[in-house]
Amino acid sequence: MLEHAAGQPWIYPVLLVFFFIDGFATILPSETAIVGLSALSLHSGEPNLWILGATALVGAMAGDNMAYMLGRKIGLTRWKWMRRPKVQKMFAWAQYELDKRGAVLIFTARYIPWGRVAVNYVAGQTGFRHRTFFWLDAFACITWVGYSIGIGLLAGQWVHHNPLLGVGIAVAFAVVLGIVVDHALRWWHKYLEKKDLAREAAASNTAPAAESPNLSQKAVAGADLSNPAG
Repeated sequence: MLEHAAGQPWIYPVLLVFFFIDGFATILPSETAIVGLSALSLHSGEPNLWILGATALVGAMAGDNMAYMLGRKIGLTRWKWMRRPKVQKMFAWAQYELDKRGAVLIFTARYIPWGRVAVNYVAGQTGFRHRTFFWLDAFACITWVGYSIGIGLLAGQWVHHNPLLGVGIAVAFAVVLGIVVDHALRWWHKYLEKKDLAREAAASNTAPAAESPNLSQKAVAGADLSNPAG
């Protein structure tokens, strides 16, 4: 049934909607779909990888930009799922990271399912320049599509005589690798956040030190400018 569906022309419009919805509501496993179909294409030639990649790219970009527009129009608290503590925490993280390194975050968040949704909403809500967002997101989606198809082709080569087993292996491989990439990117962003905090702490510590010579001069002069009556 899967092999038959993969060769039908209606599969591409369905996938387009699939990838589009996943851009602003993480309820559909878009990575799993593109990886599994890529592995299947390796054995049967269907679906066409070029059309699959173009469909995934257009759908992903449309979904990401929809999330951006929703963030601009409705904010971050309109729907019930947005007000959940975990989601609000993700929004706060995305806003902090966008302020510090917007380009890096928009690119890397495409590989983190919930992360990309949060970043796209926050980018719209905070007024991040849409033209800049569009091109950064386009570059991120292109690499994401190539990465997903590459995983499907790589894992699908391990089983030559059983296409469906190849699909299963490809999906399992993608899930494991996705978890690794997810944790690696989260660790990297936390590392950058710690560096920011350390830099801010160092700046706040050097400020009083820079003022200390003036304080000593005031003491010698016998005048304390913090106390006008003195």
